[in-house]
Amino acid sequence: MLAGHEQDPGPSALALRLMAAVHRLVLTGGAPDLAAHYSSVGGTGDPAAAWPTFRQVLVERVAEVRAGLASPPQTNEVGRSAALFGGLLQLLPDGLPVRLFEIGASAGLNLLADHFTYLAADGGAWLPEAPRQPGEESGRAGGDRGVLLDPAWDRVPEDVAARVRIVERGGCDLSPIDATTEDGALSLLSCVWPDQSARLARLRSALLVARDEPVSLVAAGAGDYVESLELREGAHTVLWHSVMWQYLPHEEQQRVSARVQALGQAATEAMPFTHLAFEPRRLEPDGPHRFVVTATSWPFGQERILGEAPPHGVPVTWWGSNA
Repeated sequence: MLAGHEQDPGPSALALRLMAAVHRLVLTGGAPDLAAHYSSVGGTGDPAAAWPTFRQVLVERVAEVRAGLASPPQTNEVGRSAALFGGLLQLLPDGLPVRLFEIGASAGLNLLADHFTYLAADGGAWLPEAPRQPGEESGRAGGDRGVLLDPAWDRVPEDVAARVRIVERGGCDLSPIDATTEDGALSLLSCVWPDQSARLARLRSALLVARDEPVSLVAAGAGDYVESLELREGAHTVLWHSVMWQYLPHEEQQRVSARVQALGQAATEAMPFTHLAFEPRRLEPDGPHRFVVTATSWPFGQERILGEAPPHGVPVTWWGSNA
């Protein structure tokens, strides 16, 4: 099954590609015997019982599974909105409307973060403009209340913006996915491990939001996209990204960083600029990688570490005097 992939580098995520190709067969009804053991479609979730049937799928569906190995994994983890949007809420004292852009956006689901509900472990919450309650009428199937991140944060940070007005949003990816199509939704769902029910629930809810709130995405590298961005008078321009930086070649990282610095130097109080990231980094030279929320806002340009979280973004522990 994996012949020809022996030298694939680690970041190619070969194991995830293989599992996603099989998961897609399960989600589309193409492997009913295996589906009986996949909790993502109501199965038992017993991996030992699943293995013989899983192996049989590999034997009988070689061409379909191998075709899936060619597709890069696209998870578009919605839980990372807790880190990105929670960080943004702490950076808007100017009250200006926000222009929001993302590199490595996948299907752009995190660009819809202002439509999600964020609950904190201490009982606090940040609610979208019109939060839905269970059973309430909605334009989405079943009266869905939208994406619920619970807990999103350890606490609601001090002085967060009660409302955020996003007037423009867009992003780029080398292979952007249209989340409003059945094929796009399947591509995203198949890349989530089938026993991770909370992640699947978040993603399915976000896909419903995306149908109502389409996002403009372009097929482009991060360097080209960031170099095309400009600031706008009377708006706060924000560039964010999550768990994608390590996949960029060093040269492209340098291009992005140079353009970010140029935008920062051009920023004024009337047209501020913020670079917000949720990425792994070593906080000490020999320390472990930690997934931290960082923000640099201009015209001042001082980077701050706002908090940290598990790789999938929830829950975020905010740093600060009362953390």
